[in-house]
Amino acid sequence: MKTARHATYNLNYHIVWLPKYRNSVLKGEVADRVRAILHEIADDKGTKIIDLTVQPDHIHLFVSSPPKHAPSLLANWFKGISSRKYNHRYADNKGEKIRWARGYYAGTAGHVSSETVQDYIQRHEAGDQ
Repeated sequence: MKTARHATYNLNYHIVWLPKYRNSVLKGEVADRVRAILHEIADDKGTKIIDLTVQPDHIHLFVSSPPKHAPSLLANWFKGISSRKYNHRYADNKGEKIRWARGYYAGTAGHVSSETVQDYIQRHEAGDQ
């Protein structure tokens, strides 16, 4: 449990999103840079990344957030800020920009334990889908 000024909470969200056209661009150094940027965003926004998997064609983010942040806001922050930061810092004229598809998946750990979600993400990362 975590506490805010007027609330005690345990809100964990599983958010998944894709690069535009589901291109497999999240490999090697690109994946490492995106991962670091996502951690920066979490620190800046007062959220905590519980688990994170960057696959070549999608991202699984398991994040804890205060109740004042809606899941849609979290998805928009992580997608929007990460692409802007990545493109500003690393993209050159060769078109190596990160662009995300419009949609995303957001779920809570309400009906399953946080450990179950983490186990799923870790198995997915290991390729045991």
